[in-house]
Amino acid sequence: MSNFPDDLKYAASHEWVKVDDNGVATVGISDHAQDALGDIVFVELPELGATVNAKQEVAVVESVKAASDVYSPVSGEVTEVNDTLLDAPETVNSSPYDNGWFFKVQLSDEAELELDELMDAEAYSDHCDDE
Repeated sequence: MSNFPDDLKYAASHEWVKVDDNGVATVGISDHAQDALGDIVFVELPELGATVNAKQEVAVVESVKAASDVYSPVSGEVTEVNDTLLDAPETVNSSPYDNGWFFKVQLSDEAELELDELMDAEAYSDHCDDE
């Protein structure tokens, strides 16, 4: 059974987001997504400083089963990427919510509305059950 921390918001496309007090959102893929993908062997991250929009494809994750796009759940500027994943992409499998995050975004003005459209843990769990 997948793990869905209550302090995160989730997109229907299986990304999670956690916003800190400074308006910086950390983004990764959910435990459900990494489990469905299987052993992750490659991650392509967005460029630092790139401006991203909600629901925009910004990264790629490849596993032994498939390649999948990673979408930004919120709009803003990429302020940090998790370079650890370039050498150790399997970190996403072992720690999707802690060490396996993909990138951080300084939220834009419209991001508050975008966050309201994301699911809480209970709604995301139901979404995964329905798939």
